[in-house]
Amino acid sequence: MTHQDQDRYTAAMHAMQSGVAADQSGGSEDGTPKHLRVGVNSALVSVAGIGRLLIDKGVITQDEYEAAVADAMENEVRLYERRLSERLGSTVTLS
Repeated sequence: MTHQDQDRYTAAMHAMQSGVAADQSGGSEDGTPKHLRVGVNSALVSVAGIGRLLIDKGVITQDEYEAAVADAMENEVRLYERRLSERLGSTVTLS
């Protein structure tokens, strides 16, 4: 990452963090701590940026990107099902 892009990313991260703080102080009902919301937003933006770059360069198609995102989400569901099943002592199926 160039210094210019790093500076842009850092500035945007700070601005987004400020937006999260303002939203929460203004009565947002998401109830999550500021740093968790910032982390989630940062991950979403990073994934979207990488996906857009790969699509624009012709490395992958939009359909392939969307399928990979769906695959990853389904994997996350399986991880939670396994974790919850172990904790509760019975099979958990999320839908």
